[in-house]
Amino acid sequence: MLENEAKPTFSKSTGLPRKRFYRARAHSNPLSDSHFPVPISPSHVDYSLHYPHFFPSSGEVNCTKKIQFADVGCGFGGMLISLSTLFPETLMIGMELRDKVTEYVKERILALRVSKPGQYENVSVVRTNSMKYIPNYFEKGQLSKMFFLFPDPHFKEKNHRRRVISPHLLDEYAYVLQVGGIVYTITDVEELGDWMKRCLESHPMFEALTEEEIEADPVVKLLSTATEEGQKVARNGGQTYKAVFRRISPSL
Repeated sequence: MLENEAKPTFSKSTGLPRKRFYRARAHSNPLSDSHFPVPISPSHVDYSLHYPHFFPSSGEVNCTKKIQFADVGCGFGGMLISLSTLFPETLMIGMELRDKVTEYVKERILALRVSKPGQYENVSVVRTNSMKYIPNYFEKGQLSKMFFLFPDPHFKEKNHRRRVISPHLLDEYAYVLQVGGIVYTITDVEELGDWMKRCLESHPMFEALTEEEIEADPVVKLLSTATEEGQKVARNGGQTYKAVFRRISPSL
């Protein structure tokens, strides 16, 4: 290859984008202002851009089918890809702040749709700041599952306000989750795992799943294996800390 020739960003063997061309900083400041379009309200989300198989044109409205799963801070999209085939009729979306990583997930989904016709039509990704704009994307009680997989631990105490699980943000998650909806969290940082569990335990609209319920949930098994971070922890023999909670109605 000539030195001035552009390097191929897609693998010849798999047809998928190569991660090394989409690498970005591992951490982003969720409190900083970023410049990207944000829908005014959930009714302004153009489903035809994300799911053209289900919504062939922006003028067609299908109120019976809406996004049900949200992967907050989806990274390179491993969990979304696994969930897409497990729940082929469920619309799901990844929310990612880093622009290069978001672009990778977009290209990955498009390549999979081409290589496996009829599959992965139910999954998409959007570049956004979920800590600020969750209510702009989802209606009250719209979601049945939310994922927070290996989030930034923000170790310094002064930065704990940047954590994606907090008492304040749980209010917003409870708003967009239907009663019975599930929040899945996992981290390899014990202190963060304890933090997320305590926040969920102390919130009046969440209760922990029983061990029997966790064991029976096929999604829980993916938490440690589907994402790049989870695979890295497994390769290094690390430990993970999960917290899986259900949205409930508050006691009167």
